[in-house]
Amino acid sequence: MSGLVLHAYPSPNGLKATIMLAECELPFRYEFVDITRGAQFDPAFLRISPNNKIPALVDEDAAGGPLAMFESGAILTYLAEKTGRFLPREPHARYAVFQWLFWQVGGLGPMAGQAHHFRAFASEVVPYGIKRYTDEVNRLYGVMNRALAEREWLAGEYSIADVACYPWIVPHERQGQKLEDFPHVKRWFEAMGARPGVQRGLEYGAERKADAIGHTYLYGQTAAQVEERERQQRGDEP
Repeated sequence: MSGLVLHAYPSPNGLKATIMLAECELPFRYEFVDITRGAQFDPAFLRISPNNKIPALVDEDAAGGPLAMFESGAILTYLAEKTGRFLPREPHARYAVFQWLFWQVGGLGPMAGQAHHFRAFASEVVPYGIKRYTDEVNRLYGVMNRALAEREWLAGEYSIADVACYPWIVPHERQGQKLEDFPHVKRWFEAMGARPGVQRGLEYGAERKADAIGHTYLYGQTAAQVEERERQQRGDEP
């Protein structure tokens, strides 16, 4: 089978890709990567995603041969350019989208992820970490709220910026946030959730809270540990 192959897990970053594929009405094969059991360290996966993170996309029909890519922002951009959808060509509008896309991948996602960790997943209660990241996510919601007070979508027209941000707002309660405190984000959030493409993209499963085994794969990895896991996967002698 050829075409688009998405390697993912239904965390916010994985859902960014499934939502985009659904919005673009692109057929694809979904390969589940169980990051709670170390599938992200499989040598075959590392060849397409060297950062051992999901999602990763392979376009087996790309010009010049199969094209593999990692990083959700790159995947959204590629799909937008492949289809001509959700990314304007006019420079002012195009770079408005890129600014919000990069804001998500460099700010909202990492900070919300840290809030998730310290509030829900950490093996011990760290009050400083909880407050630090809960407050920072709150500030970022305020940034979104001010932007959405002036326009329907983050960059004006509906775009990959909205696709990128939405899955990170879905677990707002886990981040210690109330959408009632951000009425323009709440209005946008409800509009996003009403889109059929978004609804279809969310059908690819629910993120699981990591158990004790999952913690060993998800948190606290060092370069040496990653290399050792890859060696074990290959079956190399120590």
